Amino acid sequence: MIILVDENDENKRLDSYLAEITPDFSRSKIQNFIKNGNIKINSNIKKSSYLLKTNDEINFEIPEKIDLEIKPQNMPLDIKYEDENMLVVNKPSGMLTHPTTLERENTLVNALLYKYGDNLSDINGEFRRGILHRLDRNTSGLLMIAKNNKAHEFLAQQIKDHTITKKYIAIVKGVIKENEFEITEPIGRNPKQPNKMTVSKDGKPSKTLVKVIERFKDTTYVELNLITGRTHQIRVHMKHINHPIYNDSLYGAGIGKVKTQEQVLQSFYLRFTKPFGDEIIELKIEPDEKIQKVLKYLRS
Repeated sequence: MIILVDENDENKRLDSYLAEITPDFSRSKIQNFIKNGNIKINSNIKKSSYLLKTNDEINFEIPEKIDLEIKPQNMPLDIKYEDENMLVVNKPSGMLTHPTTLERENTLVNALLYKYGDNLSDINGEFRRGILHRLDRNTSGLLMIAKNNKAHEFLAQQIKDHTITKKYIAIVKGVIKENEFEITEPIGRNPKQPNKMTVSKDGKPSKTLVKVIERFKDTTYVELNLITGRTHQIRVHMKHINHPIYNDSLYGAGIGKVKTQEQVLQSFYLRFTKPFGDEIIELKIEPDEKIQKVLKYLRS
């Protein structure tokens, strides 16, 4: 099994990362595989504590026959664009992008496998078939999927070069005074809470453009242009400026008067170059149910 590390998994420990994406193996078993040379990074043997880098190639030679297959499931897919090499889906809030150690069913990948079978890229392993980038479980919206490895590499290069435009809409707590501004604080993993990210001087460079759409008594409706794609970037940046995403309990927003399934955040706009040429694809969707529900309350 060969796995290519993307930028969102950079700086994770090798053993922790593999235990996360291969649920049949415990962390201690992964560590034994590393010691025995079954796992190599860029053809070299590394320690369990090795910190991953973007584009590291992990070669995992499974020493025993284990079924790592993910179960295809017949679930609806809201496809907004499709050609012979890729598609863009509108992921609903509440759905994981891909399986994890604890959850192997009812993810976007399970649905993709049912519809496309082997016609999905496998650069990032079986658990992430077709997946180029991710959205948090409770963030809805547009997500690109690669049908083959060449398309995956073509689109991944655009992500790496920051030539893809990804815009989000959100409702945040507090009234933002500026009409437009940028946040450029570096982001890294929270050392005390590994499931969270935080602004850190040792973190990766990160940039979010913020534009106010509408102001209310104690909240603001905003558009967010993601220049970089760090894990939880928007949520971390907005918390840092004391305007956390509405109902984002993980990053301190608490639960507002309008109850929704966690953060009121949606990926609503994508602009990218179609594989393999220079045609520009531009997609935009309407606000999802969570945003409409909160806006209806605020406007009333």
